Amino acid sequence: MQAVLPAPGHRVAHRVVGAPHRLGVVDPHLQLAQGGLGGDVKAWVLGQDVGQQGGAAAGQAGEEVDGLGRGHRVSDQSGIVHARLPAGSVGEIGATLGRVEGDRQFKCSNGEIRCPATCYDATAGFLLRMLSKMKRPHQGGSRLAIVFTGSPLFTGAAGSGESEIRRWIIENDWLEAIVALPDQMFYNTGISTYVWILTNRKAKARRGKVQLINGVNRFRKMRKSLGDKRKELGPDDIDALTRRYADFTEGPEVKVFDNADFGFHRITVERPLRLNFQASPERIARLTDEKTWQALLTSKKKGAAAAAEILEGEATKKAVLDLLKTLAAPVDRTSAAQSTEPTAPLYKNRDAFTKSLKSAAKTRGLKLAAPVLKVILSALSERDESADSCTDNGQPEPDPELRDYENVPLKEDISAYMEREVLPHVPDAWVDHSKTKIGYEIPFTRHFYVYEPPRPLAIIRGEIEALEGEIQGLLGRALT
Repeated sequence: MQAVLPAPGHRVAHRVVGAPHRLGVVDPHLQLAQGGLGGDVKAWVLGQDVGQQGGAAAGQAGEEVDGLGRGHRVSDQSGIVHARLPAGSVGEIGATLGRVEGDRQFKCSNGEIRCPATCYDATAGFLLRMLSKMKRPHQGGSRLAIVFTGSPLFTGAAGSGESEIRRWIIENDWLEAIVALPDQMFYNTGISTYVWILTNRKAKARRGKVQLINGVNRFRKMRKSLGDKRKELGPDDIDALTRRYADFTEGPEVKVFDNADFGFHRITVERPLRLNFQASPERIARLTDEKTWQALLTSKKKGAAAAAEILEGEATKKAVLDLLKTLAAPVDRTSAAQSTEPTAPLYKNRDAFTKSLKSAAKTRGLKLAAPVLKVILSALSERDESADSCTDNGQPEPDPELRDYENVPLKEDISAYMEREVLPHVPDAWVDHSKTKIGYEIPFTRHFYVYEPPRPLAIIRGEIEALEGEIQGLLGRALT
C-alpha cells in the first residue's frame, strides 16, 4: 500500500464513477492503511462519468464525494487516478473524447490531452484523458491505474495513433507495470483484462524499465456467478500480486524489460520489378482492358470539338495497332505443326524494348504520348524472374507485388537484420528507408508463453488401440 499511497492531502480520482461506487470505498481503505503509516491520510474524492446516473452510483455506499463531473469537464489534477473502461460504452466514450486533427504531439491544452487524428481506439483516448489529470513531477507527480482489455497492448500498426500513444508513454518512461488478470472477472464480460500502472515519479530502480506480472492463475472460483463474473481475487492472490509488484524481481510470474524492448522499426523491403515484353496477339488484345486505351474514344468536350477529339483517338489507336504488328518478326520453327504466322521477339529488358518501340514509331512518323507509351508497356509486359531489373533514373524500380514488411527490434541494427534474415533468401532485396516507421507494442502473452511439446506418438497410438478394443468389445456384446 505504501508504494502507491499518496502523500497526506492528495486527491484520489476515479474516471468512471458509476463503476460500483469505487469513489465511495476509496476513503475507508486509505483510513485503514493510515495506522501502519503513522500519519493522517485524507483523500479528496473526485469523479467523472459520461453517464447521468454516475453520481447516484458513486454515492450509494453512503460516503462523501467531494466533486463529480459529467463528460470530460473535470480539470482537477490528482495524486492517484484509477479507472475501469466501461464495457459496452466505447462509442459513447469515443464521441465524448473526439479526435483533434493535426495534434500529434499530445500536448496539454487547458488541462486536456488531445487524441491524435489517426487514433480510432477509444481506450487509447480514455488513457490520454487520465494522463491529463496527473500532477506534474515538480508538484509531486501522480500514479495512475486503469483496467483495460488486451487491445491497447498491440492495436494499431507502426505510425498509427494507437502506436504513437504507446510510444509517447513508454519513451517518456511513464509505464511502470502491467498486471494480467484472470478472465471472467467482470459482470459484463468474460474476456481477459490487464491493469496498467503508470506514473511520472518512478523509483530510481524502475527508471527505464517496465514490469510485466502474469496473474492469470491467481484467482478463486465464486460459489455463485454474477453474470459473466465467475472468478475473483482472494486475499492471498491480492497479497501475492502486490508482493510481486513491490519486489520488482524476475521470476516465473514476473518479467522486467527495458523500455526499448517494446519498440521496433517497421521497415519496407523492396525487390526489383522484372518484366519481359512481347508484341504478341494475346498481349496486344489486353490493350482493350486498359482505361487509358478506352479513354481514346471518349471526350469531355461537346459538339464538333468532341467529335474531332474522338476521331483523333481512333486514328491514334489504329496507328498504334499497326505499329505493334511491325514489331513481329518471323522466327525459325522446328515443328511443322506450329503456326507459320510471324512471332514477335521476346524482350527481357524494358529499356531495349522501349528503344525498339520508339524507333519503329519514329520510322512511321508516329509520336507516342507518355500516357499511350505507358499503357502499351503495361499491356505487353509480364513478370519474369529471369528478366533484367526495370530502372528509373538509374535506380531499381520496386515491384509492388513483391513488397514486404518486417519488424526489426529497436535494439537491433537494420542492416544486420537484413543480412541475417532477408538477403540469404532474396539477395536482390533492399530497404526503402524513407518508409521506415517506429512502432511500439507489448506482446504480453508471448513473453509468458511456455511451450508444451506434443505427447509421444507411441502413447497416442496405444490410446487409440485401447479405444478400438473397447469399441470392438461393445459391438461384440451388442451382436450376441
